[in-house]
Amino acid sequence: MIGWRFGAYVPREGEGSTFERLLNIFKEILVYTSGKVSEALSWLTQLDEKYNLTDENYGMADFIQDLIDKGYIESQDAKNPNFTPTPKMEIAMRKQALDDIFGQLKKSSRGNHNTKHGGMGDEHTADLRPYQFGDKLDKIDMSESLRNAQINHGLDEFKMTQDDLEVRETLYQSQMSTVLMIDISHSMILYGEDRITPAKKVAMALSELIMTRYPKDTLDIIVFGNDAWRINVKDLPYLEVGPYHTNTVAGLELAMDILRRRKNPNKQIFMITDGKPTCIKRGKKYYKNSFGLDKKIVNRTLNLAQRCRKLMIPVTTFMIARDPYLMQFVDRFTKANDGKAFYSSLKGLGEFIFMDYKNNKRKRYR
Repeated sequence: MIGWRFGAYVPREGEGSTFERLLNIFKEILVYTSGKVSEALSWLTQLDEKYNLTDENYGMADFIQDLIDKGYIESQDAKNPNFTPTPKMEIAMRKQALDDIFGQLKKSSRGNHNTKHGGMGDEHTADLRPYQFGDKLDKIDMSESLRNAQINHGLDEFKMTQDDLEVRETLYQSQMSTVLMIDISHSMILYGEDRITPAKKVAMALSELIMTRYPKDTLDIIVFGNDAWRINVKDLPYLEVGPYHTNTVAGLELAMDILRRRKNPNKQIFMITDGKPTCIKRGKKYYKNSFGLDKKIVNRTLNLAQRCRKLMIPVTTFMIARDPYLMQFVDRFTKANDGKAFYSSLKGLGEFIFMDYKNNKRKRYR
């Protein structure tokens, strides 16, 4: 736990039992330990000794047994238990990350993206119009239609005709194909700063947001270091930094290749990084430079940003650092793409500075 400072635990809203309080702390620690249950339990035990998280009525052994009984952790070997998180725990971790980072976003009932185009969509507006042949019956506004029938025909000989029917306008809602890129280069833990843990939390939150609020969308996840490759959403809590440079070009090329295969016309890229690219590939060899901003590497990256813009693929960058020289590159990249960027410090992960260069907007989210 070197490098981490813990204070007295403030219970979350809705937490009741000791198990629920411990579970929320345990989920946080699991992200730091990349899913290593034994290490996370060791951390939690040390916190319990210092802050008295348990009492004589409910101890750590009770908590561990409840984790097993409730299906949060499991072991394949009963004689030598080596616990691993279950899919239930992975979902719980993503939901907690969503609540921590995007807690102000409310889940919609259907979860699709609104457009400016009217049509036979799902999102109702305040506008009414007369019924036309072919309109779906579930779009008819019965209150207004009954009101029209009463006015037009009276109550004595009450009847409803096609001319009485009113339809509430809806917005056509589109589907989106998203590629989520995550930087796992060595700089994500450089100089004693843990940037990979906040990156994982943002990735889990974005994934959970897309899968729950926009269930009709497609989501592909890739990681990039010297190269780029695809992973599954269940792998997010277990990501670890490798001895890699930052080949943003490889990540963008793979993302664009994935999106080319998607028939959906609406496409976007989310990129989570600490900023500066330091590597590109030429043939089978790597061209690397970690000292400052290398023009050859930067220009290749900016060229891809412009290609994404021409293909109408916006890139939203989540910058897990606030170093001025790192932010300068993200600034240039976002302008080249006409995209968007969120800047966050490590200490204030729940607070983002939002930059939308296409619409020239700047806003603080918390």
